[in-house]
Amino acid sequence: MSPEDQIKVLHEIIRNCTLCPLHRTRTNAVPGEGSASARVMFIGEAPGASEDKSGRPFVGKSGELLTAMMQEIGIKRDDVFITSILKSRPPRNRTPIQAEIDACRPYLEQQIAIINPKIIVLLGAVAISSLIGPWKVSEAHGRFYETKGRTYFMTYHPAAALRFPNVKSTMKEDFLILSRELV
Repeated sequence: MSPEDQIKVLHEIIRNCTLCPLHRTRTNAVPGEGSASARVMFIGEAPGASEDKSGRPFVGKSGELLTAMMQEIGIKRDDVFITSILKSRPPRNRTPIQAEIDACRPYLEQQIAIINPKIIVLLGAVAISSLIGPWKVSEAHGRFYETKGRTYFMTYHPAAALRFPNVKSTMKEDFLILSRELV
């Protein structure tokens, strides 16, 4: 089965998932989207209200900023894969709890295995701590980290950049570091 077909099958499973209580409060599961052969994968925290409504990742204000930052370094949204640690929106956009992260983790691991990206960009503390360990974003941002045959790049979540202008400029600098690795 092709990577595209594998992703389609996996995403249908995610859309019907009932492994944690979040399935009862979501409008749509948000498996992720993009190229099944992407060299770069972006992973955020969890779907927000816009994502829950549409079933697509990073389509709200954070998504607009992420897309703009990718474009500034020559990355097209269609050429990457974008997803989140959680596939369902937590109520009131609260921080995911460990049981929810654990329930979604096998789906994320399957996505990573199918797509096999060159670089996985972790957006924010939840993504970083879920896949690498307990690092502060302020200490980890702009850095690459290799483990278990994977290369991760760490930066802030676009939502933080929307709230804090200094984080936005730091995130732009981080994206320039990322772009140099993609040449």
